[in-house]
Amino acid sequence: MLNIGCHLSASKGFLNMGKTAIELGGNTFQFFTRNPRGGSAKDIDPEDAKALISLMQENSFAKILAHAPYTLNACAKVPSIREFAYNTMLDDLKRMEYVPGNMYNFHPGSHVGQGVETGIELISDLLNSILSESQTTTVLLETMAGKGSEVGSRFEELREIIDRVELKDKMGVCLDTCHVNDAGYDIVNDLDGVLTEFDNVIGLDRLKALHLNDSKNPLGAHKDRHEKIGEGYIGTDAFERIVNHPVLKDLPMFLETPNELPGYAEEIKLLKSLCK
Repeated sequence: MLNIGCHLSASKGFLNMGKTAIELGGNTFQFFTRNPRGGSAKDIDPEDAKALISLMQENSFAKILAHAPYTLNACAKVPSIREFAYNTMLDDLKRMEYVPGNMYNFHPGSHVGQGVETGIELISDLLNSILSESQTTTVLLETMAGKGSEVGSRFEELREIIDRVELKDKMGVCLDTCHVNDAGYDIVNDLDGVLTEFDNVIGLDRLKALHLNDSKNPLGAHKDRHEKIGEGYIGTDAFERIVNHPVLKDLPMFLETPNELPGYAEEIKLLKSLCK
């Protein structure tokens, strides 16, 4: 069974997102923990969270994925921005315990001229100051496209961050198809080769989720512009190989394409139809 969902608005609560995911044909979903541009988060209703957990159990849901705000930059040059990242992630991970055993994804950040090694050090330091033995949430580093001074467009950079994290069992990776394409990994013509490289550098046991996005840009463009499935440079044939690949097919997959809910429903239907 394809574990597929899309990005949903958390404004109406956990249970509503679960019900919407089912209506769209999915069995998981992604959501922002708060406004994607940052700011305070809405209080969580414990009963709403319990209702989602029951719904997920009744409908054989895969793990759900929370996404940190885009403004979270763990390796920013400005200390106050790093402090925002610390406070936000610390609060988010506490809130995730209302729906225990799921996942939290964040963009590693941009080093803003400090250099990749400094960026890696700052990101790992932040994680070491936040992660706890008691948490049940797995924190995922997202593969990035490599625009500007982004950290995490190369598998080696993600590996370096994980190597410096003390509680490695709390860490994983979310592979974004648009981002890896734009970073120069040829998932269209050499998916097996990319996954072998991922395994050699990071380890496939760290791969916990996929963002399924086509790309408006060709291989190695370093642009990060998502496109609807089958309408970009990655193409439907490549997504057929992705959703059927023995290494990937059982992972939770999340659409972040430029769509409204009806469009997500059509993409979920399309991806399910590609499964063999």
